[in-house]
Amino acid sequence: MAFYYDFYPYVSVAERRRKAMREIEKRTKKGHAISPVKIEGRAIAKTFWGKSWCENLERYSDYANRLPRGRTYVRNGSVVDLQIKPGLVEALVSGRELYEVTLKIKAVSGPRWKAICQDCGGAIDSLVELLQGRFSKGVMERICKQGQGLFPAPAEIELDCSCPDWAGMCKHVAAVMYGVGARFDQQPELLFRLRAVDEKELIAKVGKALPLSRQAPAAGKVLAAEDLSDMFGLDMAESTHATSKSTKKRPAAKTKKKAVKKKQASGQQKPRKSMRKS
Repeated sequence: MAFYYDFYPYVSVAERRRKAMREIEKRTKKGHAISPVKIEGRAIAKTFWGKSWCENLERYSDYANRLPRGRTYVRNGSVVDLQIKPGLVEALVSGRELYEVTLKIKAVSGPRWKAICQDCGGAIDSLVELLQGRFSKGVMERICKQGQGLFPAPAEIELDCSCPDWAGMCKHVAAVMYGVGARFDQQPELLFRLRAVDEKELIAKVGKALPLSRQAPAAGKVLAAEDLSDMFGLDMAESTHATSKSTKKRPAAKTKKKAVKKKQASGQQKPRKSMRKS
């Protein structure tokens, strides 16, 4: 008769959540701030930063076998707490028990970050554009460049989970990896905290435009005339008409000025005193 000691009795998702909530309540009473990952709909990430993080994970064969289970876990709310710090991700994942997951991620090296800033310099106009992922395709490709961009390679990530699974990346770790992408949807600045770099260094500086800034701006970043009208509350057509009218009146003003000078020359009118700023 065979005994399968490695198999454990099935625990439903509802029962796992109840156990997790009891443990979370204990930790909350002790003063621990809890930040669960909540996924709405099927898509784990929807913004440039969140999607790019997830796509970066999926292109490495090291993670291919374990990621599908992780997606299921993160979608059903199993990542009950996720904290992101410089070089470190700490999480609690609900399984048969509440497991502690730790991801240690190397900081972007100085030369690598400098190269990214040089290549992207002058192409990102504001912090808002950066965090919203509103920049040219060239900048996107540079930031996501495999092994040389802002997203980490497997060799730069150290994984750890308190569960008994012997695999380097268990389903709990995979769930946390996807949870990080979902969190970047809400707080993209955390990617820069995680990689220990300052996102403000990517913002354009006057007179320092570099290679990628020479590309034509994305269509979504160029304001049309009607957009300007809405922004400043002006009727651009009326403004143009008014300008043309004022332009037509200028020749008459010049004629009048010449007439005044002619009268002054003939002595018909005394010259007015001019007020000069001392």
